Formats: sequence, structure tokens, C-alpha cells
Amino acid sequence: MAITADNLSKHFGTVEAVKSLSFHIEPGELFGFIGPDGTGKTTLFRMLTTLILPDSGSASVLGLDVVRDYKQLRNRLGYMPGRFSLYQDLSVEENLRFFATIFNTTIEENYHLIRDIYVQIEPFKKRRAGQLSGGMKQKLALCCALIHKPDLLFLDEPTTGVDAVSRKEFWEMLKSLKAQGITIVVSTPYMDEASLCDRVALIQKGEILNINTPGDIVAGYEKPLFAVKSSRMYELIGALRSFPFAQSVYPFGEFVHYTDSRQEAQSEELLAYLAAQGFTDAEAKRISANIEDSFMALMESRTSQENS
Repeated sequence: MAITADNLSKHFGTVEAVKSLSFHIEPGELFGFIGPDGTGKTTLFRMLTTLILPDSGSASVLGLDVVRDYKQLRNRLGYMPGRFSLYQDLSVEENLRFFATIFNTTIEENYHLIRDIYVQIEPFKKRRAGQLSGGMKQKLALCCALIHKPDLLFLDEPTTGVDAVSRKEFWEMLKSLKAQGITIVVSTPYMDEASLCDRVALIQKGEILNINTPGDIVAGYEKPLFAVKSSRMYELIGALRSFPFAQSVYPFGEFVHYTDSRQEAQSEELLAYLAAQGFTDAEAKRISANIEDSFMALMESRTSQENS
């Protein structure tokens, strides 16, 4: 296994940031930890990259224990933290040469690893890192994480704060790196990025809700799901929540996603109910669940179990 974790936990005072996580990641996988901010993703990555010690449990990365074998492990990992952490006063080229030197290598020796990424920022190699755009900073940070030819790459929220085009370009770069045999572990708050991973772990409040392929997670959403809209969206949410068979109701872009507790639910019955409530312009259509719907359903299920 590339990574194995067994009941890994971490506390900060009274806050339990990571709660007894157990999972494994296969060599060559592009694996994603998906969840909102504050769910323990960064804490987990810092433990797996030997930057902080777990309070309990154990983990091995590339067959090495993250506590006992940390010196050996650090030479084999690439880590790109969520916050831009390169030297802002150094140029693009100076940052890259500095990180290559730390690992006793050179840009020339491993240029083939970063070539497809670096050519996009090479015209600006004399520019200070602090003066780069968000997308260029991410590409530079990825180059610095790759320059020593790591066996495994950790990317903590690499596309947060960058534009949609840069996000797409970044994931294309990850696919290329995966094709070179590098195992990649990425965290992100963006649910739509889950579909770009081989497998994902949905994480909330330091706990893993589910681990599976994106397709299998979505396939596990079994209740009827409807996209509903009206000119009075705020009032629509309240009306849907008052429907006797409502299981979940939450806004989703220009629609409200409504889940019915009955398998035989039909949009016609729902529209008739809304019309009786004064929503004569309401629209409703049956839709397939996406990864965000599945995440919300898992959260609700976990909350109901805790409260029962």
C-alpha cells in the first residue's frame, strides 16, 4: 500500500481535529479527501507528511512509519501546502533552484518531471514569486514539490482561490503526473473535483463518512431527488420542508434540491402541493444525484445517528 492509516487521531486542546481515521491508498492512485474547511484535511496531511505527531493510532507511507522513519520518508514525499509557502522575494527560478538544492538535485536532472508545467511559467522565471498570479503560484509550488522526483505527492487544497481555467489546467497536470506513476493525494473543498479522482474519502468533522469511487458514492443515493424552483425561492424552501414526505431540502444554485422519503414519489404530486401553497409558477423535475447530494445525505445520516 502507498498509505495505510489505523485509528489515526489528533487533538488540539479540546478540539478533536482528526477522529480515529482508518483507510488505505493504493500505489498509483489519484486519491481525494473531499470536505469543507475545518474538517481535519490539513491536520491529516501534516501527520502523513511527518510534520506533526499523531496523538494515537499509526500510519505508514510508502512502507515507512510516519513517526519512526520520518527522516527517510521526507526525501520520498512531495508536499504542497494549502497556503502559498514559497519565498515571495525570490524569483521563480531562484525558488526552484533552492528546493532542488535542498534535496541534492538540480533543475536540469529532473527537468523532465516538471517540463510540461514549468514551460507555462518559464517566461516569468525572473519575476518574484510574490508578484505571480494565483494560478502561476500554484504551478510554481507544484514544480517545487516535484523537483526531487518524489514517489508520492500530497496536495492540500491546491486549487483554492484560483480561477476556473487554472483549476482545469491544474487537474490536467495531475492526470499527466499520475500517468508517470506518481501516487497523488489531494484535498479539496470543491465537490465537483471529486469526479476527477480514482477514489475519494468524504470527510466531515474529522471523520470519514464514506470511501469509494465517485461513481459508487453517487450510486448509493437511493431516494428520489427533485430539482425545484419558483420565483419565490426563499419561501419555497420553507414550503418544501413542510411537505409531509420531505427528507431533505437545501438550495443548489438556481434550484432547490428536494429529496422525498418515498421511492414512488412523483413530481406531479409535489407540484400539486406547491400550487395549493400558492406557488403557481413552481417547476420540478426528477434528477440524478451528484457527489454534493451524496455528501449532504451522508452528513444527515451521521447527524441523525448521533442524535438517536
